[in-house]
Amino acid sequence: MTLSESIEAFVALKRSLGRKFVAEAWVLARFGKFVTDAGCELDAGTFTTWSASMSHLRATTRRARLRIARSLCLYRRRTVPGCFVPDADTFPSPQPYRRPYIFTRAEIARLLAVADGLRPHELSPLRSSSYRLVVVLLYTAGLRRGELCRLRLGDFDDEEATLQIRSSKFRKSRLVALSTDAAMETRAFLEARRQLSDSDDDPLFVRWSKGEILERSGPGMGRALRLLFRRAGIRKSDGTTPRVHDLRHTHAVHALLRWYHAGEDVQARLPALAASMGHVSVASTAHYLSFVEPLAQAASDKFARHCASIIQPEVGP
Repeated sequence: MTLSESIEAFVALKRSLGRKFVAEAWVLARFGKFVTDAGCELDAGTFTTWSASMSHLRATTRRARLRIARSLCLYRRRTVPGCFVPDADTFPSPQPYRRPYIFTRAEIARLLAVADGLRPHELSPLRSSSYRLVVVLLYTAGLRRGELCRLRLGDFDDEEATLQIRSSKFRKSRLVALSTDAAMETRAFLEARRQLSDSDDDPLFVRWSKGEILERSGPGMGRALRLLFRRAGIRKSDGTTPRVHDLRHTHAVHALLRWYHAGEDVQARLPALAASMGHVSVASTAHYLSFVEPLAQAASDKFARHCASIIQPEVGP
């Protein structure tokens, strides 16, 4: 079995087990092309050269891609006993998870202002209103970028003010309740959007291509949002642009802040946040709850209100 045949069979196996295996298939296709273009067998030297060709990527990204290729090699060894399998100990070391950037309310307002100032484009006639709603839904509903791109016109329930998220991560679907303002923004956008096409199965966010309405892609949406961040002057302390996914982190942290300031039982509300974000348990949601200074202060203030009366300061001699 050739390398290309092994890749095809490996991808087919993973998808038969219920995995989408899209990003992994992309990595393996590039890996196979690299080996083919090199005109040599897959061995330690070729694998090392391929790894070196990705030196511009972060260590975590390189490690993930090398592990995908190693999984292919392990699979291939079942039918090609003498095939090369790389040593995982030579891969880049695991790196600490990048600390998410938590947007401030003022920065969210700046993003909305920048979106309002965008001019219509021949490929995106609803450019301004589209990106305004994108920011609103990412921030207020905590959606993933892919979930946003897959939304359809019929996924919004006007009476219940909910969005139906279909077959998201791990093939799960859910209903997300929108805030009053987010529901109002969605209704306003749909009124303009349905003038382009009115089928409930049509994508909510679209682009034009050769006179045809197409669904926005995740990478394309990501590039446009990062440009929006730069135009709003939002940068991290190291000068880099925040990730789109940081808006999902911001959604979770700001939800906790609102509950603390309202004096609500935060622990009792966490399961609702987990369900809204598409998590099976609060343990998964904890990944998004960065202990930033405003959150630490709010938790400290609540502790003080409940316990200050029973904590007495030490009395000196």
